[in-house]
Amino acid sequence: MNAVFPGSFDPITSGHMDVLTRAARIFDHVTVTVMHNARKQGRHLFTLDERLEILREATAHFPNVSVDTFGGLLVDYMARQETGSVIVRGLRAVSDYEYELQIAHLNRQIGDAETVFIMAATRWSFVSSSMVREIASYGGNVSEMVPRASASALRRKHADVYEERETELQTQTAGS
Repeated sequence: MNAVFPGSFDPITSGHMDVLTRAARIFDHVTVTVMHNARKQGRHLFTLDERLEILREATAHFPNVSVDTFGGLLVDYMARQETGSVIVRGLRAVSDYEYELQIAHLNRQIGDAETVFIMAATRWSFVSSSMVREIASYGGNVSEMVPRASASALRRKHADVYEERETELQTQTAGS
């Protein structure tokens, strides 16, 4: 049985990687699919191509994981998959469950697509892509919250902020 793990992955986090690692053990093949929405264009930190590149690097060690992209309804993407493929969604908290349950019911109703939920490990329950983006925008260390590919991409994206912060820290250390 195959699975599709959809998301915006802006960027992929350690929580996403935890869910993906466990999904890759359960399913024969997992396709990580960057869903893109023309209405949300310009609201992402990373372009679609950058997100695909980060994902390919972060998932390269998985022999049964591939990366893809799709614009439109997830159920339309699922209709193109092997029969019996399921949607994998990660959950961090009850608030995620309530939202994801609605989406799962809609996907089942309009596209006959099944959803499997995998709880993210407790240590990642507080990590979200939006929080990681905010911390990185101030030059904060996010290396524990994201895979190496995401951390490197965030450092490149915010290179000026990281340089400024490192200079400030060096000045403070020298003045002590």
